[in-house]
Amino acid sequence: MNSNGNNRPLIIPALGGIYAALSDISETILRVVAGAALVVHGSGKIVNPMGSVEMVEGLGFYPGVFWSPLLAATEFFGGILLTIGLLTRPAAFATAIVLAVTIYFHGFVQGQGWSGSEKSILWTAILFFFVIRGASNHSLDARIGKEF
Repeated sequence: MNSNGNNRPLIIPALGGIYAALSDISETILRVVAGAALVVHGSGKIVNPMGSVEMVEGLGFYPGVFWSPLLAATEFFGGILLTIGLLTRPAAFATAIVLAVTIYFHGFVQGQGWSGSEKSILWTAILFFFVIRGASNHSLDARIGKEF
């Protein structure tokens, strides 16, 4: 295996060392940015956890008084866990489920198609990466020495 993470040779072999050196930190940056964005996005919901009752019931999630606070907590606290890299896989999985529902909501319920669900698709893909990969060496999971 080469320093680029696969068996294919690099077109410019001298870049292999740079790629290897930046691999872990680039993954950390992606996780921290994704987590922080989820915290910001979920902060409005955590302040008003019942604010999404009608929306979640409109999607068929009854009772809304249960699902709305769960949505708020998943986005906000899941984002915090991703940012610090603690319980990374379960946090990424839970938030990916929430975002998969937003793909359905924007893309189909509201009829916005790709343009309405594009961000949710991208976020779901990023979160799926962390469900499979876990956190990098720059995380609380790594400090503890165990991952989910």
